[in-house]
Amino acid sequence: MAEDVKALKARIRAEVWRRMEEAGVAAPPFPIEGRIPNFKGAPLAARRLCSTDDYGDADVVKVNPDSPQRHVRERVLRDGKTLIMPTPRLRKGFLVVKNPRNPRKASTIRGAFREGKPVMPEDLPPIDLVVTGCVAVAPDGARLGKGGGYFDIEWGVLSQVGLVSSDTPVHTTVHDVQVLGRGEIPMEEHDVPVDVIHTPSWSEECEVEYEKPEGLLESALDVEKLNEIKWLGRYLEG
Repeated sequence: MAEDVKALKARIRAEVWRRMEEAGVAAPPFPIEGRIPNFKGAPLAARRLCSTDDYGDADVVKVNPDSPQRHVRERVLRDGKTLIMPTPRLRKGFLVVKNPRNPRKASTIRGAFREGKPVMPEDLPPIDLVVTGCVAVAPDGARLGKGGGYFDIEWGVLSQVGLVSSDTPVHTTVHDVQVLGRGEIPMEEHDVPVDVIHTPSWSEECEVEYEKPEGLLESALDVEKLNEIKWLGRYLEG
C-alpha cells in the first residue's frame, strides 16, 4: 500500500510540473522537475502571506530554503523578525538569521550561511509561524513536497523539542495551477498539512482534515536519511 501511495504522489508531482511548464508560469531555476518549483508571481504571493495576522504577530518565522519562498525570507529579515532556515538536506541543522547587513543576500542559502548561525534544534527559539514550499497543495490542507521528506522530518524534530505544536500556523506560497482539489493529494501519518494557501491572485484558509504529527515519526525515516543526517538519531528516543 505504501508503494501505491508513493507512486500516486510521484504521478501528481510530474503532472503539476508539466502543467506549470505548459502554462508558462514556471520561473528559474530550471529544470523545475525534482524541485519546489519557482513560479511567476512569487513576490505577490509572498506579499499576501506577509499581510496576514499570523505573520504580523510572529517574531520567529521558519521558512524553507527553496527559491519561490526567498521573497518571504527577505521580508522576514527586513521586518526585523528572526528567520529560521533549514540547511540543505538538514546536514548542518538549522540557520538562525537576525538583523543581517544585507537582507536581500541573507535571504539566499549562501548569504544565510554567511550571516546566520548554524544550530541544532534544541538551541532554536520557539517558532511562531512556519512557511513551507509545495509542489502541490489542496484546500483540505494536504500538501506534497518534492519527495525528499525533509519538511516532515523538520516538523517532527521541532515538535519533539517543543518548538512547534498543532497550534503553530503553517502557510505556503504557490502558483494557482499548483492548487488541486480536496481529496486529490494522499496524506500519510508523517505528512504535515497546511493551514493557509497564498497564490499570486488569492489567499485561502484551508478546512484542514488532517492532524499535524506530534514528534518525530519513524515512518518519515529510512536508513538513508539516518545516515545522511548524522545528528538525527538522538531524537528518535524522544
